[in-house]
Amino acid sequence: MSENETSMDFSMVIASTVHDMKNSLSTLGQSHNRWLAKLTDEQRDTPEHGVIEYEFARLNGMLVQLLGLYKLDVNQLPLRPDYHEMDDFIEGQLAHHQEVLNSRGIVATCEVDALIPLGFFDRELIGTVVGNVTINAIRYARKTIAITVSEEDGQLCIAINDDGAGFSASMLEKQADYALGINQASGSTGLGLYFAARIAEQHQRNGVHGRIELANGGALGGGLFRIYLP
Repeated sequence: MSENETSMDFSMVIASTVHDMKNSLSTLGQSHNRWLAKLTDEQRDTPEHGVIEYEFARLNGMLVQLLGLYKLDVNQLPLRPDYHEMDDFIEGQLAHHQEVLNSRGIVATCEVDALIPLGFFDRELIGTVVGNVTINAIRYARKTIAITVSEEDGQLCIAINDDGAGFSASMLEKQADYALGINQASGSTGLGLYFAARIAEQHQRNGVHGRIELANGGALGGGLFRIYLP
């Protein structure tokens, strides 16, 4: 057996294991929700509950990313773009994270430019990107997160802004190389941004590919993530 074949076998084992982990996490989440339903509001409203909800969402996001990256590597990640109502899409994303937002005392808002009610993209893939970035923003936000949808230079732009300290200077300087390795201070691997960049790039029209961009500032003054889709 060649070295490449061995490597591929190992990557398949990892992908299968990640898939099983995701199923186990889903089962754990369902059991957790049934247990929560038996508690009073006072018993549920604790800092520990917030930590559990956040880490559930974060772990699920990481597992989805890993599976997505594996499928991209073996050309098995289908792209199914369609037209979607942007109000519905963004509100659905925020609703999915509402418990985590509430537990952290963070207010999230959304604003969609009335001139662009529809977007053309793969709902599941872009939803994963927006969801993962939102979870990351929740981690660093102080009180507020804002998601806006606009059009820039003929491209759909989804922006996620928080009122935290913003991206580090090194991240901004090296944003063309998202897989930066493990940052010992933050624990970040950069894989989330790498995944987002790859998914954006899969969306293309008339030779123009999607892209992501990091900055600091925006209306809230903190980290500002933008994904552009042609």
